[in-house]
Amino acid sequence: MAETNLTLWRQLQAVLCELVRETLSTCLILFKIIVPISIATRFLQQWGVVDQLGVLLGPVMHLVGLPGEIGLVWATAIVTNLYGGVVVFASLAPGLDLSIAQVTVLTSMMLVAHSLPVELRIAQKAGTRFRTQALLRVGGALLLGGLLNFGYHLTDSLQGASHSLWNPPAVDPSWLGWGLNELRNLASIALIIFSLMCLLRLLKKIGLVDLLTRSLEPVLALLGMGRQAAPLTIVGITLGLSYGGGLIIQEAQSGRLSKREVFSSIALMGLCHSLIEDSLLMMVLGGHVSGVFWGRLIFALLLVFLLVRLIRVLPQNVFERYFVRPALVKSEPQAEELRCC
Repeated sequence: MAETNLTLWRQLQAVLCELVRETLSTCLILFKIIVPISIATRFLQQWGVVDQLGVLLGPVMHLVGLPGEIGLVWATAIVTNLYGGVVVFASLAPGLDLSIAQVTVLTSMMLVAHSLPVELRIAQKAGTRFRTQALLRVGGALLLGGLLNFGYHLTDSLQGASHSLWNPPAVDPSWLGWGLNELRNLASIALIIFSLMCLLRLLKKIGLVDLLTRSLEPVLALLGMGRQAAPLTIVGITLGLSYGGGLIIQEAQSGRLSKREVFSSIALMGLCHSLIEDSLLMMVLGGHVSGVFWGRLIFALLLVFLLVRLIRVLPQNVFERYFVRPALVKSEPQAEELRCC
């Protein structure tokens, strides 16, 4: 019995060591992206670049039925993160008399396009083109905002005054406060990635990943993704692009995913990630579930479906020139190319 327990303990130690190594490897990839871009973003805020971007976005806001001042909210979310946008929104919204429909349009756009310096770099590291993903995220946000605005006005729905359920606490503007907050964020990312890898290992062991993948295969096949990309894409959709993207980077560089699978997965995660947590945050601000959850999810699936149809008919050299970075994604087996094409 003692010998059996010792063997089990050694096996557990080996598994834990392997998980720690995988976590550190993934975190190293992500932190090399997140840390320098976070510092650069902090300087952009200090230099007033974000404020100027908000001014430039003012006229664009009118196209989706929002007042120009709201441009600063979206600009802050784009350059920093959702919570940065939430803080600016809390300071501006009381004087703008926004309707539920308007807040839903804004928060849905924020969900599609936020934290772009970090998230676009992660997408680029996975092997997709930076400019294509940037156009997809920003253009997708504007398209979704326009469709929601048109739909709400056409049906005369959600026109009542919006009331936020939460006003965020004041943020420490000092460099020390910013640095401590960034360290907490990095520690949270590392802990979540380790937990995710443990969970994925467990789910694979009990066969739940295979069951979930088989059930989603028809939908994912329409979006150009096979069994290998399915569980990682689900992680990104439910928990966030930073977590799912980190796992996708490893899979993409290993050559186990085709180039079209990488693009489709990153595109879907970019348009629709952190589906539960971020949607709840935007609903607390006053956004309606019809836009921030269902609207974003259906829009992302339809848009990626159309993109997949497009890239399947494109010549390989055109696809690699505009959608992926061939040098960063290993060549997939010929069977994968035939299956995807």
